Amino acid sequence: MQFDRTGFILYTINYEKCVQFYRDILELDILFETETITCFSFNNAYLMIEKDDEYNSDLDYGNERIKTCLRMNVPDVLSLANKLKNKHIKVDYQEHSWGTVAKFFDPDGNLCAFKDSIKFEQQIKSYTFGK
Repeated sequence: MQFDRTGFILYTINYEKCVQFYRDILELDILFETETITCFSFNNAYLMIEKDDEYNSDLDYGNERIKTCLRMNVPDVLSLANKLKNKHIKVDYQEHSWGTVAKFFDPDGNLCAFKDSIKFEQQIKSYTFGK
């Protein structure tokens, strides 16, 4: 599989403090932000700080709070989600106004996700041109 971009998502309860830390202490540049997400440039990847994930999911997270996600931006989320399903991997495919994601776990229980590249790049362009 080839990816257009890769990134890391940190789900946080202390959203404002984490954003301040990565912006002011580590001095990372912001790619875009919303009310619940701040996405930073992270060398050749991105680091997304997101308020603790509250969506309804078909995946069983158990009793532990998920704190991170390995994100891979791809041109066609649905085809890769189906490819994983054909390999007997449980996938939570979601379509939203802000984009399409497919979330799944690796064998060690780490959350991974595919995200559609087009909507992600549009978020960056909208933020950059809106400044």
